[in-house]
Amino acid sequence: MKSGFLFLILAFSLSTLSAAERNVIFFITDDESPTLGCYGDPVAVTPAIDEIAADGTLFLNAFATTASCSASRSVVMSGLHNHLNGQYGHQHSYHKFESFKNVASLSLPRVMANAGYRTGHIGKYHVAPEQVYRYENYFKANSRNAVEMADKVKDFITADDEKPFFLYFGTSDPHRGGGNDKTSKLELKANLFGNKPNKESFPGVDEVFYDPAKVTIPHFLTDTPETREELVQYYQSCSRIDRGVGRLMKILKESGQWEKTLFVFTSDHGMAFAGGKTTVYEGGLRVPFVVRNPYEENRGVKHNGMISHVDITPSLLDFAGGLNPKSNAPNQMVDAKKFWKDFPEVAKDNLGPAIKKYHGKSWISILGKPDAEHWPSIFASHTFHEIQMYYPMRVIRDKEYKLIWNIAHGLPYPFASDLWAASSFQAQFQKSLDAPYGQKTVGEYINRPKFEFYKIGEDPHEASNLASDPAYAEKLAEYQEKLKEFQKKMKDPWVMKWDYE
Repeated sequence: MKSGFLFLILAFSLSTLSAAERNVIFFITDDESPTLGCYGDPVAVTPAIDEIAADGTLFLNAFATTASCSASRSVVMSGLHNHLNGQYGHQHSYHKFESFKNVASLSLPRVMANAGYRTGHIGKYHVAPEQVYRYENYFKANSRNAVEMADKVKDFITADDEKPFFLYFGTSDPHRGGGNDKTSKLELKANLFGNKPNKESFPGVDEVFYDPAKVTIPHFLTDTPETREELVQYYQSCSRIDRGVGRLMKILKESGQWEKTLFVFTSDHGMAFAGGKTTVYEGGLRVPFVVRNPYEENRGVKHNGMISHVDITPSLLDFAGGLNPKSNAPNQMVDAKKFWKDFPEVAKDNLGPAIKKYHGKSWISILGKPDAEHWPSIFASHTFHEIQMYYPMRVIRDKEYKLIWNIAHGLPYPFASDLWAASSFQAQFQKSLDAPYGQKTVGEYINRPKFEFYKIGEDPHEASNLASDPAYAEKLAEYQEKLKEFQKKMKDPWVMKWDYE
């Protein structure tokens, strides 16, 4: 009995010693704002993510480039803005957006594989073409249950393999879904945000239930009973995600991988409420972003630098040792034309513009330096969510000012179907266009001016539009020119609207 026990101890030790170094877990949620304990949210129950932040770097100024699921993920997995990766909106069903095929040269799963990693994917995918964003291993589980997802990839994480692993872990929480809360006494009932009805729990999940009276009301929402009931469901969904993070941490620690694995936690964009998702307001673009690099000595850092989702692919490749810092491209750059010759039915197609380097840049070297600058300005855009939702917007933001160009300002703002139906919005819309909604009225939210210009350093809630204030005319013109130059650099087709409309 004793010798058998010693054998097990020895076997475990050997497997730990043989585990590959510099693994990567990239954990991305669906429609989540920085509503986490580590960001100072007094209500959120997120102990696992808080633990990672306390032993890593928490970015206070992290931004999506677009607040639409599919378009955002194409940026995350390519390191390229939508203007040059080609995916402007949802890829599924009749929407049919997809990235240019030349993106295969830079796409995250392909460059990580070329850097010597075994690659795996579980959960939400939402990009196309599959050959551009191809992983070697795909795992299936209920993407509303991050605990089940973690258990499903345990063998992949703990495999005795000399290659390090790269795992893309995408939950469907806290995206809206699952119907409405029929137990509500309100006429307009809250969406369940993927939660089970009647406070039931997912298998293996210790669900967290919240009190409507205690939830935090974001600045872009109005404090109403309907909003509070929806936020209760949203927070529960976020806590279920945290349970999955905790399960992954346990698997990593028990297998000896915790000190050998970079762990990145973020979301594709902000929460699925009007004023958040599909907008380029702070509620749509600000995302949680927590990184634990076990090889970084300085931990527990709260970082002030501005980072963007466009930085993710070059950063992960940099950690993997596969990024050429001079060219800001993979060391082993794939020739897209040669690559697609193996697919004769595609080779004759237009592969898209030539792409030679990433738009983003690596943040690996600044993880332990809380005051290090990264970007002086960040850029964002939105063109489509669902294909019928045409409303192009372009943004430049730094720590002082933020300019929004509503290119389709003559049109009423189009709603994603789930956001239009949201009880938190309908409660105000059904009152009148003059009813308050966040920092605006309902009418102001739907009918937007051509330009919105905020002194964002002093007005973080975007309450006072300075675009028509003569005192800021010169500053407005300066930022308009900066935005135009960025659009030219990105070959944004909508740059022509400066001259033609």
